[in-house]
Amino acid sequence: MKEFDLFVIGAGSGGVRASRLAANLGKTVAVAEQEYLGGTCVNVGCVPKKLFYYGSHLQEDFALANSFGWTLSAEQFSWQTLCANKDREIERLNNVYKGLLESSGVTLVEGAARFVDNHTVEVGGTQYRAKNILIASGSQPYLPDIPGNEHVITSRDVFYLDKLPSKIIVVGGGYIAVEFASIFNGLGVETELDYRGELFLRGFDNEVRAVVADEMVKKGVTIRFNSHVDRIEKLGNAQKKITYRDGSMRVVDEVLYATGREPYTDLLSLENTQVELADNGAIRVFDNFQTSASSIYAIGDVIDRMQLTPVALAEASMLIAHLFGHKNQVMDYEGIPTAVFSNPNIGTVGLTEEQAKEQFETVDVYRSRFTPMKRSLSGGDEKTFMKMIVDRGSDKVLGLHMVGDDAGEIVQGMAVALKAGATKSVFDSTMGIHPTTAEEFVTMRTPG
Repeated sequence: MKEFDLFVIGAGSGGVRASRLAANLGKTVAVAEQEYLGGTCVNVGCVPKKLFYYGSHLQEDFALANSFGWTLSAEQFSWQTLCANKDREIERLNNVYKGLLESSGVTLVEGAARFVDNHTVEVGGTQYRAKNILIASGSQPYLPDIPGNEHVITSRDVFYLDKLPSKIIVVGGGYIAVEFASIFNGLGVETELDYRGELFLRGFDNEVRAVVADEMVKKGVTIRFNSHVDRIEKLGNAQKKITYRDGSMRVVDEVLYATGREPYTDLLSLENTQVELADNGAIRVFDNFQTSASSIYAIGDVIDRMQLTPVALAEASMLIAHLFGHKNQVMDYEGIPTAVFSNPNIGTVGLTEEQAKEQFETVDVYRSRFTPMKRSLSGGDEKTFMKMIVDRGSDKVLGLHMVGDDAGEIVQGMAVALKAGATKSVFDSTMGIHPTTAEEFVTMRTPG
């Protein structure tokens, strides 16, 4: 039986980072992957999704170009070309990940891993023993148990559709649903977004949520809130019929369910270990990512703290420092910036207005909504929205939120300032770069 200092289950972002760091410290490391190197993010997540977002936004850019004197039009779009180019880029990234593991001396084991006991896993009939085992198996799309759910597609399937549908309904209210509704709409698909709640993007600032809904409708997305799907049927012409609880019906080419993700633990045989699970299937861990089995650790989506690639990378680095560097640090989940690649984009860091008012006695809110200069010649009515939340007592900036072009790029820089504890007076004393959208964050003077 082969023995290792560390055996990693899952070669996604977190698993690869942990494997490489441990191997670079001279430890013997193996990583098992049953599907593809790079995990969800590289293969069926943020990387191809961002590529599809770029493609979907070009039609709008062509139209905008006319106001600047260019004669351009989106006369023809090839879904097959976009998918083929995406596949080539993903294959390149798969090879990059493979090369990183091999050059670090990590043993790559292809196949699904299952636990035999707290120190032993089995892959393809071969058993491996390790002093420490890391679960970095990620998450998978969640499908509710409704009649006809076998007829829907998920965010995994979107990237491999044979053809672009002419009509699609996206069911869900999280960032994945909002992003794909924007992508399909931008590619010319008749798109409807259905969500069972009053307003999508739960957990984001309420004003941001409302602004995004308003702007998406302007761009042509049909949004139906308080919408509850009862059942889905496949028709003879391969179209899908959705029946809702109120008796209404829709017929479309595809139904995309983006109703959340769940930790991937189903096939790990965790019953052979002392690992404990939360009610939602996530693996319970302590601050050092150790599970209730002292030899088994877990990071990333499978522990369901924050399902973000940079978070998984940071967790991996901290874990390896703990295991092999004798550094006992605690992961800081405060002030983590994030973006939603909808159209328009969302960038956000820190507290929402609602959170701030719950935690602080007096909060000042600065906001601005305006037509960005890039769109000033086109006569369009898209607005950029920016918001700053400040604790009046300390003058500390608690949160920054933006809806508009390049929101993620702008807020990433602002996140550094918030992490450093910047006050409103620091923002006020910072010179803006003119003319830019970002300068608005340093010129807000009157709360309200």
